[in-house]
Amino acid sequence: MMGGFIVSGYIYFTDEQKERANSVDLVDFLQRQGENLLPSGRDKRLASDHSITVRGNSWYAHSAKEGSYAIDLVKRLYNLSFPEAVSLLLGGEQGVEYRQHSKSGEPEQRKPFTLPPAHTDMRRVFAYLIKQRCISREVLSEFAREKLLFEDAEYHNAVFVGHDENGIARHAHKKSTATGSCFRINVEGSHPAYSFHYISKNPNSHNLFVFEAPIDLLSYISLHPQNWKNASYGALNGVSQQPVLKMLELYPQLQRVTLCLDNDKSGRKAASRIHKTLQQQDYKDVVYDVSAHKDWNEDLKASCSQEQSESIMTMT
Repeated sequence: MMGGFIVSGYIYFTDEQKERANSVDLVDFLQRQGENLLPSGRDKRLASDHSITVRGNSWYAHSAKEGSYAIDLVKRLYNLSFPEAVSLLLGGEQGVEYRQHSKSGEPEQRKPFTLPPAHTDMRRVFAYLIKQRCISREVLSEFAREKLLFEDAEYHNAVFVGHDENGIARHAHKKSTATGSCFRINVEGSHPAYSFHYISKNPNSHNLFVFEAPIDLLSYISLHPQNWKNASYGALNGVSQQPVLKMLELYPQLQRVTLCLDNDKSGRKAASRIHKTLQQQDYKDVVYDVSAHKDWNEDLKASCSQEQSESIMTMT
C-alpha cells in the first residue's frame, strides 16, 4: 500500500470508444434489444416506461426531469455497470483492464465471475445457430463437448465460454437466440484477455485465426471444415487486441496469425492496429483473410442460400 491507496481492478474504455457508444442511435438499438417503441411526436416512447422518450442518441425521462445520452440510458434500463453498458452498445467490444489505486481504506470489490446456470439441453441454441446462422452441427457439437458453448437456463441465450490456461472458465459472452433480437453482452466479471477460443491439441499446429465475434469464428470453421482441429481460433468480442496477445503468450507454438476481422471500416482499422502491435512484438508471419461480405457469418449464410437454390433447381 502506498499513501493510503489500495490497488484494485477496473475496465478502461478509450475516449473514442465511449464517444462511439454514446453516439449509438437509440431507436435502432432498443428495437434490436426487443423493446417496443411507440410514436410520440418527433420522438419514440418506451412501451415499458412511458416516461422515457428517445430521439437519435439522446433520451429524456419526463417523470424525473432528467436525460442524457445512450450509455446512461442503457445503464438505467438494464441495471448495468458503465463498462457493461459501453460493451453492449459497442456490440460486445471490450475495454482494457487496468489496476487502479483507491483512496478508501478498503479495496473496491469486483464482482466474481460465475457462469450462468446451464439449461438441461441445448435445443434452442442449436436451432438458432444451425437454422438462422447456418453453422455446422458437427462444429457446434465439438464446442459443446469442450464446454465452450452451452444454453443458459433462464433466457436460453447461447453462452460462449473462454477458459484460462488451467481450463478454468474466466469469460462468457451471452447472445440471444430470440428471433429478431441482437442482444449480446459479456457476463459480469469476465476477464477480457480470456475470451472465447479454441486451442488445437495438435502440438505441431502453428496457425491462429482471429475473429471479432464467436459466431464469425464458428462460421469460418463451417466454411473451412477440412482438418479444422489442426488450427487454433480466437474471438475478440469486439476489436480489443488483449485476447490475441494472451493466446500468443500462453501458447508459443502459435507463430502464424491470420486476422479475419470484419470487412468494414472498424474491422479493417482494428486488423491494421493489431498487425502493427504484433510486428512490434516480433511476430513476422501475420496475414489477412477477408470475408466477401461484411463478416464470415454473412458469407456462410450466402453459401447456404446458394446451395439451397441449386438443390431446388436440381429437383425441378
